[in-house]
Amino acid sequence: MLENVVKDKYERPILSLRITITNRCNENCIYCHHDGMVSSKDEMTPDELYTISKIAKKIGVKRMRLSGGDPLVRKDIVEIVEKIASLDFNDISLTTNGVLLEKYAKGLKDAGLDRVNVSLDTLNRDTYKYVTNMDYLNDAKSGILKAVEVGLYPVKINMVIMKDVNVHEIKDMFEFCMEHGIILQLIELIESENCEDDKFSAEHHYSLDSLEKKLTDIADKVHERKFMQGRKKYYIGEGEIEIVRPVDNAKFCASCSRLRITPDGKIKPCLLRNDNLVELISHVRNGKSEEELEELFINGINNREPFNKED
Repeated sequence: MLENVVKDKYERPILSLRITITNRCNENCIYCHHDGMVSSKDEMTPDELYTISKIAKKIGVKRMRLSGGDPLVRKDIVEIVEKIASLDFNDISLTTNGVLLEKYAKGLKDAGLDRVNVSLDTLNRDTYKYVTNMDYLNDAKSGILKAVEVGLYPVKINMVIMKDVNVHEIKDMFEFCMEHGIILQLIELIESENCEDDKFSAEHHYSLDSLEKKLTDIADKVHERKFMQGRKKYYIGEGEIEIVRPVDNAKFCASCSRLRITPDGKIKPCLLRNDNLVELISHVRNGKSEEELEELFINGINNREPFNKED
C-alpha cells in the first residue's frame, strides 16, 4: 500500500490530500471561524484543481477530500469531482452541511464521488437554527437520505458536541443513523486558547472522556484506525460511532498522513500552523511544468514537522 508514497522527514507517509475548494457557505455556524475569505472569482477552477490533483497522484496520494466552506455552493462541483475522479484515486470524499446535497447527490455519485460526510449537530429545528443561523434542517435531512439512496457509502454525520446545546441529543442522533445505515462521528469542540473571540468554544466545550468510557463498556467491538490518529470506532448493535478528539496532541501529529491545500491555493503542511505555507496556485496559473509543481509539493512535505511531539 505504501509503495511509491512520499514520506516526510519524520517517516510519515503522505496518503491523503484535503483541498478547500471554497470558503463560501450558505450557513453561519456559531463555532465557525470563517478563516481567510476568498471571493468566488479567485477560487481555483476545475482545471486547476485537476492539475493539483494530478501532481498529488504522482507523489503517491491515495485519498482526496474536498471541503469548504461548503463545496456544494460551487455550481461546478460535479465537474470538479468528475475531473479528479478521472485520476483513479482509491477514495474521493466530500464534506458538506447537506443543504444542497439532495440536488447534487446523484450527479456527484455518477461523477465518481465515493462518499460524503455531512455536518449535522442536531435533529431539533430550534437548535439547528441556533447553531447555523439558518432554517435548513429539512433540506439537510433530505440531502442525507438522498446520499444514502444513491450509494455515497458510507455516509457519515459529523456531530459537534456542545455543552448546554446538544449533549442530550446524542442518543436520538445515533438512532437516526442506525435507522438509515449512517456512521455517526462525535466531534469534541476545540477549546481555543489563542483566539480571543472564541468565547463560544470556551463556554460550550464538552469533554468526551466520559462518553468514550461508556462506549467502551457497551460496544460489541472497538477498532482503532492506525492512519487516523488512532481514532476509535465503536460498533454497537447495527450502528457505528467514531470519537473525534481535538487534534492538538502528540498522537495526532505522530500519525498525521494528510497534506492540505488552502482556498487561496497554498500548500498547507500542518493543520495547526500558517507560517510554513508554500505558494502553489500562481505557479499552476503561470504554466509551470508538472516537474516544477511536483517540486513545490515536495517543498511543502519537507516543511512538515510534528506540531506536538512526544515527551
